Amino acid sequence: MPSIDVLIAFTAASLLLNISPGPSNLYVMARSISLGTKGGMVAAAGLAAGSLVHVVASVLGLSVAFSHAPLLYTLIKLAGAVYLVYLGISHWKSAAIGASAMREPGTKSLMSVFRESVIIEVTNPKTALFFIAFLPQFVVPESGPVAQQLLILGIIVTLSGLPCDLLVAVSTSKVFDWLLNQRRRQQILQRVSGSILIAMGGYVIADEVRAA
Repeated sequence: MPSIDVLIAFTAASLLLNISPGPSNLYVMARSISLGTKGGMVAAAGLAAGSLVHVVASVLGLSVAFSHAPLLYTLIKLAGAVYLVYLGISHWKSAAIGASAMREPGTKSLMSVFRESVIIEVTNPKTALFFIAFLPQFVVPESGPVAQQLLILGIIVTLSGLPCDLLVAVSTSKVFDWLLNQRRRQQILQRVSGSILIAMGGYVIADEVRAA
């Protein structure tokens, strides 16, 4: 078990990192714009669940494989990016067909949003690399089993990120709710949401092309 001093320092560092704008914030924002507060909150929960998968992988030593297998890293990263682009294109298609039902029940179930969010986070190798680089810095072998310490620290990262994403979900939806009174504005929101997802995926793909 890490010492209290280490836990306090680690929690503070995790909060600072999670508060900083990043891909997860943008994804939750996109979901909140298109599906409302509930959609954004479910997306945040899905990202947290996906993050826990990386925590478990770190504890089992699987995350180390990402740092030593460049091809695997690239394939998983590109798979996640392509999935984001696919979701973004789906938003644009929905806008073209007609966005008047953008927030009507049944257009997209919350369970499907949760599954998509888990997949996006699980297929994000940068999360795994984050745990590889960040967690070991706060592990003290003398304080107990390393696996136990990694598990505790990983859970702290996930739990500290969840309220930050939930705040984004609530605030984003409130800001954009007033735009939902006209069909044209709904279409614009759907396209903005899709553009955010496409931009996220495109950035990852472009980053890989530059690195190749």
